[in-house]
Amino acid sequence: MPNAIKHLQAVVREIDEPAPGVKRLVLADHDGWRLPAFRAGAHIDLHLANGLVRTYSLCNDPADSRRYVVAVKREEEGRGGSRHIHDELRAGEVIGVSVPRSGLELSSTGMNIFVAGGIGVTPFISAIRVLERQGKSNYRLHWASMGEPSLIDMLEPAVQGDRVHLYNTLEVNRPDIQSIVEFVGPDAKAFCCGPAGMLDAFESAVAEWPESRKHVERFTAPKFVPTVNAQPYSVVLARSGRAMEVQPEVGLLATLEAMDADISVSCAGGICGACRTRWTEGPPIHRDRVLSAQERAHEVIVCVAGCAGPRLVLDI
Repeated sequence: MPNAIKHLQAVVREIDEPAPGVKRLVLADHDGWRLPAFRAGAHIDLHLANGLVRTYSLCNDPADSRRYVVAVKREEEGRGGSRHIHDELRAGEVIGVSVPRSGLELSSTGMNIFVAGGIGVTPFISAIRVLERQGKSNYRLHWASMGEPSLIDMLEPAVQGDRVHLYNTLEVNRPDIQSIVEFVGPDAKAFCCGPAGMLDAFESAVAEWPESRKHVERFTAPKFVPTVNAQPYSVVLARSGRAMEVQPEVGLLATLEAMDADISVSCAGGICGACRTRWTEGPPIHRDRVLSAQERAHEVIVCVAGCAGPRLVLDI
C-alpha cells in the first residue's frame, strides 16, 4: 500500500509584519495549484531550513484554498523556530509544509465563545472568517493583549459587527472568563488559546462542561512527569518489521529517532499533534493534550506516549 502524502513543498509568497514582533506568512503552491483542504482552526507544520519543525495554526478561511496563512510571534526564549522565521526566512524561499490536521468543531445552533490571549487568536481567526462567510453571528471573541492586537485587520467584519471584545491589559483588566461563559446556553461551545494563566482560568470556568463543548490549545507543553516503576517494552514499525526495546530512561521518542522512523516532531510535549501516529497493538499510555478518547483508540502522540504492555506496534 503506498504511503499517504504527509508533506508538500510550498513557496513563501509574502511576509509582512502586521505588528512589531509578529510575522505573517502566505504560503502557496509553486504553480498555483490548490492546496490540501483544511478545517477552521487546523494546524500545519513548517519544516524549516535549520532542521526545525514548528507547528502553527492556519488563520485564513478554508475556502481560500490556494494559500495557507500563518502568523508567528517572535519568542526570544523559545527553541529557535520563531527566531529563524523572523531573521532568516525570506519571501520566495521553498519550505516543507505538512498536510493540515485537526480543527475546531463549531456549534451550529448555540454560541461559540472564543477566548484568546495575544497570538493565541490565530485558530479563531480562521473560525470567525468561516462564520462570517456563512452569514452567522453566533459567536463572540474575547481577546486580551498587552497593547494593540496584532492581526485585527483579519477580523474587520467581526469588529464592525461588535462581536469582538478587546482587552488591552495595559489599560484594563483581563477578561473575566467565569462571567463570559455563564448563561451561554446548553448548546454553546467554548474555546481558549493563550498563556498558562488564561488557560487555567478557562479550565476552571468550564470544569463542569462536557468535553465535547470545550477546547483548549496550549503554547507550551506541560512538564513531563515520568512514570514510576515503568518497564521496558518493544516498539515495532509495522511496515518494515523493525523493532527496538524502549528503555524507560530513554523513552519512545528517542527510541524512534534512533530507529530513523518516519515521524515528524515539533513540540515534543504532546500538545501540537505533529507526531500523531496510528497504532495497531499496545495499548499505548496516552499523555497528550491533543487526541479525543475516540481517536486514542487507534492513534497515539508518540512524543509523550508509553506502553501499557510488552509491545507497541506502530503503523509506520
